[in-house]
Amino acid sequence: MLDSRTRRSLAAIVFAGILTPVQLFAHGDVAPQPINTDALPDVGEEWLTENPYRADAAGEEVWRAAVRIGDSGFNQNCARCHGLGAVSGGLAPDLRFLEAEEYGDEWFVERFQHGYTQDGTTKMPAFGEVLGQKAGWAIRTYIETRPEDDALEPYSDRLHKIRDDLMAGKADAGPVHEELVEIASKVQTFSGAPVADSAVSRAAEALTDDPASQKHAAELLTIGLSAAQ
Repeated sequence: MLDSRTRRSLAAIVFAGILTPVQLFAHGDVAPQPINTDALPDVGEEWLTENPYRADAAGEEVWRAAVRIGDSGFNQNCARCHGLGAVSGGLAPDLRFLEAEEYGDEWFVERFQHGYTQDGTTKMPAFGEVLGQKAGWAIRTYIETRPEDDALEPYSDRLHKIRDDLMAGKADAGPVHEELVEIASKVQTFSGAPVADSAVSRAAEALTDDPASQKHAAELLTIGLSAAQ
């Protein structure tokens, strides 16, 4: 688990080399893919400098919608360079370390709007006019809510047990939901964002008394626990 000073130091290391050619590679002629942002509230015409869709500013419902839309938008438009799930392979900056503060937002929105060109080569296309501000902030919300790599480790044994009980139909959905919500609230992000979008939070959101939802929640936990290993 990283404290704010360590996160800030890592972010400085990651982004100090942001203009170094080896850390970026060209998108070539890949066209930005449109994103449906109808579920998100309007944010006006003028580009903001701070993410309006954070949970503490917009509320949980808007935050969840932004994460879902940003997940799709990122993996359609950004993952080719920045990695699936925003986990960089090293050629492009690992955006998970960009702190969830206004100065991090300003850097993100500048690159999202205008892209980046070096020596006449487009390293990152400009997404602003094509995708729009709402899509940009949704992608930002998704990125900043990525959990730390080992965030589920302290809860692994308990989550495996919950997963197995859900899959076997032996769990009491109400208490299990409350426990998942509690665990989800403790999952840390690389960015310092106050809420993480994790397999645990997604399982809690999916879980109801419906047996089908319980199996779905178990599957979400399985995916998250597998990725954590």
